[in-house]
Amino acid sequence: MRYSEAKQGRVFVIRLEDGDVLHTSIEQFAKDKGIAAGALIALGGADKDSALIVGPEQGRTSPVKPMKLFLNDVHEISGTGTLFPDENGTPKLHMHIASGRKDLTVTGCVREGVKTWHIIEVILFELTESNARRVFDEETGFALLKP
Repeated sequence: MRYSEAKQGRVFVIRLEDGDVLHTSIEQFAKDKGIAAGALIALGGADKDSALIVGPEQGRTSPVKPMKLFLNDVHEISGTGTLFPDENGTPKLHMHIASGRKDLTVTGCVREGVKTWHIIEVILFELTESNARRVFDEETGFALLKP
């Protein structure tokens, strides 16, 4: 386990609107407001054809090959995530959502493009005095959190 400490800064209440892409909207908001790091919760609707990363094709193989799933219709969503800068200081969101329709639910990462259906509400808790970064890892192909 690795860790570092941070302090809580500002809290933002955000409403994404119809067609907004979740990860790009939050990353741009963070840039605009000077937010380097944060924690987020989100809920609302994901539109048809939103993309989720739903796991690797095979468990412990290298290189990791992600599986992409497109939502076949509108889904209700609930998610949580973190926001930390990459090696260039650009804020990068890592968020997983559970998305459901009728009696079926799928969970995945939003990094491939979850489009807002009417509204997604986000609460963004800014973290200050943090030196944590996302650093690219050659072995996994992931930008891993380095606290």
